[in-house]
Amino acid sequence: MQITGTHFNYYQVCKRKLWLFANGINFEHTSDLVYEGKLIHENSYGQRSEKYEEIELDGIKVDYYDTKSRVIHEIKKSNKIEKAHEWQLKYYIYVFERNGIDGVTGTLEYPTLRKTEQVVLSEIDRKIIREMETAIQHIIADEACPPLEKKSICKNCSYFEFCFSKEEEE
Repeated sequence: MQITGTHFNYYQVCKRKLWLFANGINFEHTSDLVYEGKLIHENSYGQRSEKYEEIELDGIKVDYYDTKSRVIHEIKKSNKIEKAHEWQLKYYIYVFERNGIDGVTGTLEYPTLRKTEQVVLSEIDRKIIREMETAIQHIIADEACPPLEKKSICKNCSYFEFCFSKEEEE
């Protein structure tokens, strides 16, 4: 199975969500929060589509790539899971390098917060990414879904009702 940026993001956020998504159990299409994120992506930088390209490469899909300055722009709604966003963008840079495109950096953009973060890939990050790829493949290939872990971000997850449907109300 080809690992995508979504797999990398979900690996950081929740192993259960990663397994469910990778095994075809998908609830993003019913989530208002996911829809809101798509609207932010589509409407925040209207001039970009003329200037930059949306690129698909080896299973990843970057929001915008500036070929002149070699910068991947990734747009996110919120920075609540910023580390996951950073690793997703680092993975994108890694995939570009793997395909012979060197000197690429990244910019995480949070338009509603009016915030940006620069992202670069270090040699240590490359080693960690290779380890994460192996871990992701093991999680995806496992026959059993990882157990539920209650986290503060669960209430905003598109899988919330699925994961907590058998939980007794407190």
